[in-house]
Amino acid sequence: MQAIADSTSIPPTENPEQEYGWWAGNARFTNLSGLLLGAHVAHAGLITLWAGAMTLFELSNFNPAQPMFDQGLILLPNLARLGFGVGVGGQVVDTYPYFVIGVLHLISSAVLGAGGLYHSLLGPSILPKNHTFFGSFGYDWEDKDKMTTIIGIHLLLLGLGAWLLVAKAMFWGGVYDPIAADVRVISNPTLNPGRIFGYLFGFWGSQGMAAVNNLEDVIGGHIWVGILCISGGFWHIFTKPFRWAERLLFWSGEAYLSYSLGALAYMGFLAAYFVTVNNTVYPEVFYGPVGLTDPDAVVISSRTWLATAHFVLAVVVLCGHIWHALRVRTKAVGFDFRSGEFVKQSPSDIQVETAMGSMSFSDVTVTFLRNLPIYRKGLSPIVRGLEVSLAHGYFLVGIFVVLLPLQQKSLAPLAGLLATLAVVIILAMLLSIYEHGKREKGNVFYWQKTPEDWSLFRGGFVLGGSSGAFLAYLLLENFAGIDAILRGVVN
Repeated sequence: MQAIADSTSIPPTENPEQEYGWWAGNARFTNLSGLLLGAHVAHAGLITLWAGAMTLFELSNFNPAQPMFDQGLILLPNLARLGFGVGVGGQVVDTYPYFVIGVLHLISSAVLGAGGLYHSLLGPSILPKNHTFFGSFGYDWEDKDKMTTIIGIHLLLLGLGAWLLVAKAMFWGGVYDPIAADVRVISNPTLNPGRIFGYLFGFWGSQGMAAVNNLEDVIGGHIWVGILCISGGFWHIFTKPFRWAERLLFWSGEAYLSYSLGALAYMGFLAAYFVTVNNTVYPEVFYGPVGLTDPDAVVISSRTWLATAHFVLAVVVLCGHIWHALRVRTKAVGFDFRSGEFVKQSPSDIQVETAMGSMSFSDVTVTFLRNLPIYRKGLSPIVRGLEVSLAHGYFLVGIFVVLLPLQQKSLAPLAGLLATLAVVIILAMLLSIYEHGKREKGNVFYWQKTPEDWSLFRGGFVLGGSSGAFLAYLLLENFAGIDAILRGVVN
């Protein structure tokens, strides 16, 4: 493998501090810890702003006389299952708690937004690393001990979050129980580890954790989750990584991103399944009947929306995990993402390659990347763009058909087509912005010899995405006839 890595002498161009412009988002801040903190705080402010504003919006349109799951609500069902403003039978008797929660989120978003602006504009670009309290926020991606300490802090916060739910259920008014059809305090949560962890192995049903059918087990499970997270948090804070972990894992910003995206994808798929089949944690009175809404139904339940959103986002995040994991592994053996070739490695790269993680590196990874349309040799720019977008345009139509909230289902294929075409045009515009931002720093990829090459690539991208979208639309519009032909009903 070392011989392969040294077979060419193309100068490396993967320098994050010189490679990225404003269009690259947080990738610009990979080695600027202060600015990265500002971006994260600002993102938290945007999320909190959305939560507060959306809560108030839903509240302004909420009709207590109509089933909650029948009103296209996102946030109010989650507040209702926690017991806020709910009475017997799941009837909303007081909307004031929803108003207070929405306003508190708006106030919090202002505080977080101010913090994001401070760290982005006034604070240091790189956080200092010293023995003071503020110095403890400084870090280096390759500092393995610091990275495990950060993991430990996150675990502590997750454990405290789990215990907040426990406190709400046991001491702060209780939560809604669909069996009792009322809000009740959970005074005797299940603490038996055999009962709680038996869900992980399917002892209480083939649905695993989603087989839970009583709130005592739910709250008891959160007690155990809190114990494990907080114990693991202190463990990671006060210990150093084992030698096998140092050898097995990659220690870089992009590697941590890929690990995090993988965990998010797993939890997204699990949540989508849990929402679909469980009626204890997601009561029918708030989310609608168990299972996904029939495709021919006029109104899609909140349960279906929630499950579908989790599944789609999990797929997107999983793709991100795979992509960043491939980048980490291939960069470790000297693959350059500009030229599509191997480059000479620095001593740090060679050290990574001799670690256990890279010793098991498979040439399949590099072969896969080098055969992607964006890197494959011998393609003209227009054909390259067409291949990149053809499948994307095809699959986007289906996603929009499922997700767009239309009253007339017969218009779903046309709406999916139009939405996909709009996305393709927007992406083509972003490609223009991307190329303009990179023009002063040289060509974007090895196959871009002249500015016209990028224009041809962009044209092929629009053509491929549009063609894929129209193909999907035609198949959906004529699905009944095609299905009949395949079944042999039509001769």
